[in-house]
Amino acid sequence: MPVNKYYSAAFVAFFLWGFFSFALKPLHNYASLDILFYRVFFSVLTMVAINLVFRRNVLRKDWRQFKSSTLQQKRSVISLTLGGAVFLILNWFVFIYVVNHVSVKAASLAYLICPILTTVFAFFILQEKLSKIQWIAVIISLFSCVLLSFNHFTDIFYSLIVATTYALYLVSQRKNSQMDKFLALTIQLLFTAIVILPFYPSYSGALPSEPLFYACMFFVVVFFTIIPLFLNLYALKGINSSAVGIMLYINPIITFLVAIFYYNEQVSTLQLLSYFLILISIVVFNAKALFSRRILLLNKK
Repeated sequence: MPVNKYYSAAFVAFFLWGFFSFALKPLHNYASLDILFYRVFFSVLTMVAINLVFRRNVLRKDWRQFKSSTLQQKRSVISLTLGGAVFLILNWFVFIYVVNHVSVKAASLAYLICPILTTVFAFFILQEKLSKIQWIAVIISLFSCVLLSFNHFTDIFYSLIVATTYALYLVSQRKNSQMDKFLALTIQLLFTAIVILPFYPSYSGALPSEPLFYACMFFVVVFFTIIPLFLNLYALKGINSSAVGIMLYINPIITFLVAIFYYNEQVSTLQLLSYFLILISIVVFNAKALFSRRILLLNKK
């Protein structure tokens, strides 16, 4: 089934993000804002270079298409592209604030709430239809998040802000289907870089001199920014925002497993139960697609 490549793209994106801590942990001595600055700036330089060297035909094609569009279509493309950049800026900034000034648990909880909000926003904004079994998956997800929020009610407010900004980013980019996804991402990150550039002289630390910093930033930029963000946007071409949102759970589940088996962090029985329920909700939500694929494979045999 052609749709499987979009599911695969979403899976790989969130699978990669699950290992983000491997690149961030060695940078724990650097300020989070510095990491954000260099993540954005290096990502923009890399993506602009790729577009100018390898994708000039795509640039010309999209520019011709944009010029031939109606005024309403042009406004739609611009607003959705730059609006997505604003949601991305807010998400990254608020996420860093939560990690530094609230708690890491609040930041983790945000990406557990995000799939639920994405599904709800997609239902009301995009009129994406959900089956009864998919609503059951959403309810299971909601219940598991409630379990994880016990004794951490003050974190919920901040988690909701982080989750809402990324959920709105996903939903807005589902509608932004007229532009090449890689080009759209380049424009969004370029816009983000322009917005944060004035803050760099006042809020950044000394220019890093350690080779380790630049080695880790290479992985942050390539494997934890450009590739997963592009795959995320590509997946939205073929599957709806709700499905992509639910698959976002793959990220915290992998992060959770890395924390247990690699960093030897302690977990409670309640946390284990909650993540197990989240895993069930992913399977339940995507059961129709998975079942249809199995039937197709059996018929081919």
